[in-house]
Amino acid sequence: MTEEILTGNELCLMLNEGAKILEKNAALVDALNVFPVPDGDTGKNMNLTFQSGVDELKKNAAQGTDQVAATFSHGLLLGARGNSGVILSQIFRGLSRGLNGLQVANGRQLAEAFQQGVDMAYKAVMKPVEGTILTVAKEGAKGALMEARRGGSPEKVMETLVREAQRALANTPNQLPVLKEVGVVDSGGQGLVFIFEGFLSAIKQGFVPTQVAATQDSPIISEEPVANMKVVHSHVHETDIQHGYCTEFMVHLKDKYSFDENQFKEKISPFGDSLLVVTGDQFIKVHIHAEKPGEVLSFAQQYGMLDRMKIDNMRLQHNEVLRKQEESQENGVVQPKENYVLVAVASGKGVTDIFRSLGVNRVIEGGQTMNPSTEDIVRAIEKVPANHVIILPNNKNIVMAAQQAAQLVSVPVTIIPSKTIPQGISAMLAFNPAESSEENEEAMKEAISYVKSGSITYSVRDTTINQMPIHKGDYIGMAEGDLVSSAPDSLHTSLQLLEHMVDEDTELITVIYGEDVGEGEVETLIQEIGLKFPDCEIETHNGGQPVYHYLFSVE
Repeated sequence: MTEEILTGNELCLMLNEGAKILEKNAALVDALNVFPVPDGDTGKNMNLTFQSGVDELKKNAAQGTDQVAATFSHGLLLGARGNSGVILSQIFRGLSRGLNGLQVANGRQLAEAFQQGVDMAYKAVMKPVEGTILTVAKEGAKGALMEARRGGSPEKVMETLVREAQRALANTPNQLPVLKEVGVVDSGGQGLVFIFEGFLSAIKQGFVPTQVAATQDSPIISEEPVANMKVVHSHVHETDIQHGYCTEFMVHLKDKYSFDENQFKEKISPFGDSLLVVTGDQFIKVHIHAEKPGEVLSFAQQYGMLDRMKIDNMRLQHNEVLRKQEESQENGVVQPKENYVLVAVASGKGVTDIFRSLGVNRVIEGGQTMNPSTEDIVRAIEKVPANHVIILPNNKNIVMAAQQAAQLVSVPVTIIPSKTIPQGISAMLAFNPAESSEENEEAMKEAISYVKSGSITYSVRDTTINQMPIHKGDYIGMAEGDLVSSAPDSLHTSLQLLEHMVDEDTELITVIYGEDVGEGEVETLIQEIGLKFPDCEIETHNGGQPVYHYLFSVE
């Protein structure tokens, strides 16, 4: 590369090389999963997300660094899978913002762009936790800025960024020591380091990325004791219906280059709730529930010309709908308040059939072994016209992708933060098409809190967690994401798990068995559950789900 500047072509080579190194090591990143289950998919999610950016570059003839970064960022945004993928897309969305308007970039501009990526990623997470991919990105960018201030070239900036990111990765167990006994570094952080090393390999002759022999039995990649994270990055969006005017409008921006979306959201959010801001090339579209819509419009007008303004009094609408519903009930007909489309993520024919029988309109194939992308969810939303869409992710690693998809569509979307299949089923049982979206959101979220979720899978390596020795091939039982039981056979593991989950208030135990479980095995388990918990009613369903032999619901 040229000594003092980074061109668009060189940035494109960096992104492609980063993708290659990440793809080569995706299985290693998966192996760093904190629990030894066969669905550790951080590497897979990051790889698929990053590849979507590369694919977008192949479809577009981007030239300057700003064009390359913007095109790549757009691909990441649509292809983001899982929490790690969403965070990765936000890092490069910020990088794109930092390079905006630059045909070429010097060391200082490149370092500052990486810092913008860090800032955007932190803002995307409601409760950022140190010792994760966020920390690795932050420390790398911090080092890059220091090098840039010394007059460093783009190559020197990348050298420092990689070195500091590697150092931050090795330090993650000191920040999150709770699972240090597992002996791995943070998986998302490791994936990001591989990407950065690919960048440096593309621009620095002779640099060789970290070579690690990844095995499921020996996932440690640092010379010093390390630990992986146990963090759920998640956004919780609460709708407060005390603001009575649904306010929608567009703003044709005066200056799209100086517009700061995050700053705009921060300033407009005190006016109300249910805020949605969709950013286009030269405009923004805003949806907000406000008590004083005039003040909202006056505030927004300083950013540009207003267009397509629409204000609805939701209190009057609510009363009118109630009146019509009462008239319909008097005539023997119950009319739904809103035209809903419900979208759920599920894997397994039986599980899919359960959701469809409960009223789900579209089921996205996916779950632990394959998280759907943001684009997959957008397509599902847009497939069926609706006045309102309700999404059930049914997996903690899909919630952020669903939230990102909701920002890319024009239809109002409610995301019920279901993290398990049992939670999703419980939420659907609480859904009432004759209720408003606010009432359904409240009822479905409340229903999630009533159910306890458990699962049985198997270990893919020897390890020790919470002083519990686990051997490769053993069955392991997890309750609400915590490993609580392990045994060589699924029967004993399941009974130990249920002992942890069932209490004196439990009335119902639901068993959903997977594709690898025979009917005889299920019958034996049901008999043993009946003997052990005689006061509980037992329901059984053939879910046909992969990876998990059993999914348990306790209510």
